[in-house]
Amino acid sequence: MTIMTPFASRLSLLLGFLALFATSAAPAAEPIEADRIVAVVDAEVITRYELGSRLEAALGMLRRQGTPLPPQDQMERQMLERLIMERVQLQYARDTGLQVDDVQLEQAIGRIAANNQMTLSQFREALVADGIEFAKFRDEIRNEMLMIRLREREVDSKLLISDGEIDNYLANQATDGSGEEYQLAHILLRAPESASPEQLQKLRERGEQALLRAQSGENFAELSATFSDAPDALQGGALDWRPLDRLPTLYAEAVAHLQPGQVSGLLRSSAGFHIVKLLDRRGGDAPASVRQTRVRHILVRVNEVQSEADARHKLEIVRERIMNGVDFAEQARLYSQDGSAAKGGDLGWLNPGDTVPEFERAMEALQAGELSPVIQSPFGMHLIQVQERRDRDVSAERQRAVARQALRERKLDEAYQDWLRQLRDRAYVENRLDER
Repeated sequence: MTIMTPFASRLSLLLGFLALFATSAAPAAEPIEADRIVAVVDAEVITRYELGSRLEAALGMLRRQGTPLPPQDQMERQMLERLIMERVQLQYARDTGLQVDDVQLEQAIGRIAANNQMTLSQFREALVADGIEFAKFRDEIRNEMLMIRLREREVDSKLLISDGEIDNYLANQATDGSGEEYQLAHILLRAPESASPEQLQKLRERGEQALLRAQSGENFAELSATFSDAPDALQGGALDWRPLDRLPTLYAEAVAHLQPGQVSGLLRSSAGFHIVKLLDRRGGDAPASVRQTRVRHILVRVNEVQSEADARHKLEIVRERIMNGVDFAEQARLYSQDGSAAKGGDLGWLNPGDTVPEFERAMEALQAGELSPVIQSPFGMHLIQVQERRDRDVSAERQRAVARQALRERKLDEAYQDWLRQLRDRAYVENRLDER
């Protein structure tokens, strides 16, 4: 049985990893090397057994995808670096008080079960039938939620787009391809923040090796799994379809001159070295209108007086009342802690980019009249209800809102990679993989 989850790309691979982990954990027929420490990350360790389990899972996934397998030693080093990056993020999340409580975790697992058209008990039975320990599955989901929430708090919510950037974007928009979309694959060789000239030269040589092999026609997905430090390396480094103006600037400038199947040169950024391959492109007219959403919400703020758990509990009670027929506007006037409370929580007509990403994602997932579960943003906990939607011509004001969102998407990947690099450099990491 194959179970799909609705999470982002890394989480969508989790069940496959866990299934293979379960089988790889079976007793071996031959003697195996005693477990040992292969890395130290601050106060925690990564063991050879943990690395081997994740490596076998990744190799199994590549086999199922039909991707040629990279050399074992290179794959091993890439996988260890990914485990180190995960451990660094999880430690930082916990050290700074970020938590995913059991209520939030159960809600997430319930959504995964519903997405697979199962009840929670059926979903649990399906996991057991696939050889996946439910407690292990819960831990992995909790960790993924922590890393997603950490990114939202540390990167997404702090990204600012200036009016000057919007002005420049609108001035250059006419030359950006009339809505044409691009599908890319990429390789990232991440450089430490304070890399020495010798380190950068070694990294450049490694990048030139990867580039030469890509330009000679080798399988790009295999090269990504072998060389790339990006989280999507095991998916061949493939990115979703995006218009040119929503790609990182470095990538947009490179692919504008490529034909499908062609590979860029070795690109340099503050994050390291990059190689981009244009997989395909498709045309389309730029939209003449935007979809607006009329929405209302109830906000309960999280602070030193009111914890996340308390705010969530309060809104769960309010949500139950509304579901049982109590008027939303009345509850908003009583409980909401922002300026919209006096208007029954009404935020008016919103456009793409008007709200923070967490709020916008939840809002876009709702049908008209539907009430959201309790969701969290940097402002606190929300209940959201979409009242109606409409399409409107893009006025000058709306053009700026669309431009702001496009610039935000373009800069998010770059900001996230920069933040990861800084976080990795601040951590104490001891790599013992080559010790015998």
